[in-house]
Amino acid sequence: MKHRMSQQPKLWTKAFILNTLLNFACYLVFYLLTVIIGSYAMNSYHTSPGIAGILSGIFIVGGFMGRIITGTVIEKIGTKRILYFGLVFFLAMTLLYFITVSLSLLLVVRFFHGMGFGIVSTTCGTIIAQITPHERRGEGIGYYALSVTIASAAGSAIGMFTFEHGSFALILVICAAVIVLSCLAAPFLKVPKMEDQAQAPLVQNQPPDMNRKKRRLSLNDFFEKKAIPISIVIFLVGICYSGIVSFLASFTKQIGLSDIGSLFFIVYALFILLSRPFMGRLFDKRGDNFVIYPCFVLFAAGLVLISMTHTGFVLLAAAAFVGLGYGSLSPCGQAIAVRALPHKRIGLATSTFFGFFDIGIGFGPFLLGMFITTIGYRSLYLCIAAAVIVFMLLYFLLHGRNAHKPLAVPVQPGSEKQ
Repeated sequence: MKHRMSQQPKLWTKAFILNTLLNFACYLVFYLLTVIIGSYAMNSYHTSPGIAGILSGIFIVGGFMGRIITGTVIEKIGTKRILYFGLVFFLAMTLLYFITVSLSLLLVVRFFHGMGFGIVSTTCGTIIAQITPHERRGEGIGYYALSVTIASAAGSAIGMFTFEHGSFALILVICAAVIVLSCLAAPFLKVPKMEDQAQAPLVQNQPPDMNRKKRRLSLNDFFEKKAIPISIVIFLVGICYSGIVSFLASFTKQIGLSDIGSLFFIVYALFILLSRPFMGRLFDKRGDNFVIYPCFVLFAAGLVLISMTHTGFVLLAAAAFVGLGYGSLSPCGQAIAVRALPHKRIGLATSTFFGFFDIGIGFGPFLLGMFITTIGYRSLYLCIAAAVIVFMLLYFLLHGRNAHKPLAVPVQPGSEKQ
């Protein structure tokens, strides 16, 4: 048994840890601003809740564009160069918030800030898929995804507290400092060079340049088609989760549980931390469906509990269910998206998966917000729970019925060095 354990490829390398920290910093900045940008706009520019929602959504649209651009050029330019550019661009857009003097300018800054976020987060996601051993990819990506979970909890809590007791400018200073530290740390990240398969001749004895001239752009250059089925599912799941991110604060304030509501994401993150070690291993050893179907059910149960909330205990119990359920859907989905792909397509698959997810998170508040005034928060969360079950059936149709039971592909003798 000990001999088998010693043969496992190493997961917690310096590159793995540093890349995970960079991703944490990227998402920390995202959540620090996302949770308060609507309130800031309504207070400073006297906008309607609808316009405030657009400010959140346009960031995600920019992020989607950044992901698509990154996925198409990362193979040619290289991960490190894209990462450097993305961090500097992300920092520049953060500093532009200080000189926004109108709502229209704020919308423009939000869009390009989202692009910077999309570039950095997609590059980090590509790097983690490259450096994580295939036999431990589900486990590795699961741990990596904890950086997003912790960032969502820390960013939301710090952002709301700082905005309430400090100022918007102080939040911007924190964001800028985080990105500066990331810029200083990035040169220490060592990643393998991507396989330069794109330069291989498509026809034997034919120069590569001739192939490039004859080749036309297609959707394959912008999306990884093998990642689209699971990306569609995560897009719909993202819409459901956006109902929590965007409206939970308003809901808890309405029912007099604002103080307890601020602890929701802390409990949510705690239960992801507790479940992630064995969820990733189960995903690798028992296969996709063994983990994903229960996660759908747990996520739906958490939403039902939110709709029934009258006490702080029920709300925190809902956070636990959401953490156990939704918290594993995203990393498992990413592992499915990049599975069995050559290194040259991993960046595109990553941008495809998270691009769909971002659009779901960005489109969700606009879509769900239209129903709040007519059905109220409780009914909204109940409807979202029902939608999660429907999306579980869609997952079965798009992927689950054809999913391989064991995730890991057996290593052929003598192939370890390939």
